[in-house]
Amino acid sequence: MSESAAPTVSDAALLVLITCPPADAEALATALVEARVAACVNLLPGLRSVYRWQGAVESAGETLLIAKTTADRYDALQAEVLARHPYELPEVLAVSVARGLPPYLRWLADSVH
Repeated sequence: MSESAAPTVSDAALLVLITCPPADAEALATALVEARVAACVNLLPGLRSVYRWQGAVESAGETLLIAKTTADRYDALQAEVLARHPYELPEVLAVSVARGLPPYLRWLADSVH
């Protein structure tokens, strides 16, 4: 992408929120970056989640992963998470990035292609 070019739809940046057990967070983050489905993954430990699962209210300590990827790499990222995640139904939520520093967005796109 040239410095003045706008990102294409396929290069559109996404933040993907993934929660997982603390013991699995580093390995999952590393796998996503090594597979080039995420340019970077931030790990936010110390999260406490309260949720309804199979009719009961549950609570668990988790780590939140924030993975940076592009729209065209999302399906591959999701597949990688599903293959490696210990939960039966992992949280995987993609949020579109409206704007960002152009050189960072270029680096992100280059890192996952």
